[in-house]
Amino acid sequence: MKTLLLVTVPRVLLGLLFLVSAVDGFWWLATGSHLIHPPTSARGVAFEEALQASGFVWPLLKTVNLVGALSLLTNIAPALGLALIAPVMAVIVLFHLVINPQGLPVAVILVVLGSLLVWAYRDRYAALLR
Repeated sequence: MKTLLLVTVPRVLLGLLFLVSAVDGFWWLATGSHLIHPPTSARGVAFEEALQASGFVWPLLKTVNLVGALSLLTNIAPALGLALIAPVMAVIVLFHLVINPQGLPVAVILVVLGSLLVWAYRDRYAALLR
């Protein structure tokens, strides 16, 4: 039961969040519109548009989101999937802290889920800290 609550539930929820983000991002690439777009400040929209206008950051970001999400959802190398999306999560948290404070609940959810998984997979990351 403890494993379910502290590992499986956070892994699946984080995987679903990043899968939705990836699908929405690829939908934007294909159509120029979002399927889901939460309220964003004017500075937040400008930041997102800059990523999209770069021509390569947006597809790279959404590919990383997709690979990380699938890794978490399928439970195939989930520690690697988490390591892939960890920098993205850091940017999302900073984005909401600095540019788009109305999204702070999302940032808190990412921090809680990510922290639970980092703790659960800490033995797999131990070699990186030696």
